[in-house]
Amino acid sequence: MDKKTTTSEKPSFYQSIDIATQWCKDWEQELLSDEVLADRIAELVKTKNGLRGFFAYALSDINCSLLDKLPSSLIFKFVEGGEQIVEITLKNLIMSSAQIINHQRDKNPEYEEISSNISDRCINILKVLDTKLVNNKVNMILDNLDNLGNSINNSKNYDLKQKEFIREKISKIAK
Repeated sequence: MDKKTTTSEKPSFYQSIDIATQWCKDWEQELLSDEVLADRIAELVKTKNGLRGFFAYALSDINCSLLDKLPSSLIFKFVEGGEQIVEITLKNLIMSSAQIINHQRDKNPEYEEISSNISDRCINILKVLDTKLVNNKVNMILDNLDNLGNSINNSKNYDLKQKEFIREKISKIAK
């Protein structure tokens, strides 16, 4: 087996997705230990593109069970990652929760299931991270939820049903 580490100190978003995809597949096939994978992911998520690319892949790919199983070595690295891990996980929880409502409205059960899976993975990650940090970020988001929205620049705010559902999903972190 070839050593599969990043070839660039700052991989692009798409390179990061490709790297995460390969590592998760290798891990699923038991070619990488939990500890080696956790170390590699910790290095990848040190950059913005690495962080975004890893979570874009690992949260959305139904066949990647890494974030369902959450090995203890990965949890440790996520806790070490601190604020950036909490923030990206919360952002994905909010976006995927709002999308569940959109997919229900569009009568698209396939996409609804994907968004629901992402939302559940985010909740499970947030449950094992630094409680104080998660609570602080959650409170900031809940205080600002009326100003958040479906678009990159928040020009289209979440509607009442989406905000209620987001609050419902966030409340599951504490359970």
